[in-house]
Amino acid sequence: MIFSRGGFWQKLLAAIALFGISLAPAVAAGPASVEPAEISARPITQFRIGDDEKQFGPLEFVGGLEMTSPTRDFGALSALRFLKPGSDFIGVADTGFWFFGTLVHDAEKRPSGIQNFRMQQMVDAAGQPIDEKWAVDAEGLAVKDGIATVGFERDHRIAEFKIDPDDMKAPFRQLDFLIPAWELRRNRGFETVTRANPNGQHAGGLVVVSEKSLDKTGNIFAAIIEGPRKGVFTVKRNGDFDITDGAFLPDGDLLLLERSFSMAGGVKMRLRRIYGESVEKGAVADGPVLLEADMGYQIDNMEALDVWTRDDGALIVSLMSDDNHSILQRNLYLEFVLHED
Repeated sequence: MIFSRGGFWQKLLAAIALFGISLAPAVAAGPASVEPAEISARPITQFRIGDDEKQFGPLEFVGGLEMTSPTRDFGALSALRFLKPGSDFIGVADTGFWFFGTLVHDAEKRPSGIQNFRMQQMVDAAGQPIDEKWAVDAEGLAVKDGIATVGFERDHRIAEFKIDPDDMKAPFRQLDFLIPAWELRRNRGFETVTRANPNGQHAGGLVVVSEKSLDKTGNIFAAIIEGPRKGVFTVKRNGDFDITDGAFLPDGDLLLLERSFSMAGGVKMRLRRIYGESVEKGAVADGPVLLEADMGYQIDNMEALDVWTRDDGALIVSLMSDDNHSILQRNLYLEFVLHED
């Protein structure tokens, strides 16, 4: 659904996105079986609505998908990581679900569909589904060597799971996130969980960034929680944008996805490139804005980001939205080439 700029429905959509209101019915208790879902994917060929322009600063729009499904649990997609570049993926929904699938591209390398999509509810140590959203509000995700590391808010924690698309079990351990727990706001916790450049100063260690847990100077709490230079740092808050995901680029810089809301302008999204050398214990990390888009573009409540290299060497930025199970919002997948020159 496309909303007119400044209209009532646009503002209502934006308010839902900002506050994370879920309109989905509660999930009934029962076995946490893997639930296949048929995904209908409508191609998006224009990023700016009504305009065929492809280049937006250093980002070139490749294409996108608007995804729908009759499966009632589909939606609320809050983090995405590719297990195979541009193909098989894993993700978490903030309603307490895992999701898996395969992204398909056409002959022109544009995203064309989603195959083999399935979901599974998160479970406790006894293997029973967890129905309380506050306990499984999954927002951030990193993957490495068959391990999924997930950031949760409300009940703030960083937990590790063994990846098994046919049977995701309870976490096998939790990690120390270093930031004092009292500094994390209830619904503004760990939206970004990502791994630093393996050849950089943090040797591939985990980095976590909160959505909007602010220090006394108004900057956003973050931490390097693994590697040789562990410690707490902050990210400079730039304007009224909050952080919803992030991933490290090959050169060591950190690409952050950000979201903003106002009654006048509705929902906006932004990509900001944080200088890698500023991601350090005690530092205030900052960097330039690469892209900003409002409701005049094909965006929604953009929450998920991943970076991968295409078979022709192009550096790809993938984004996904969280529809909050609202009829006023959409599940979108967007793809861009990031031109490093």
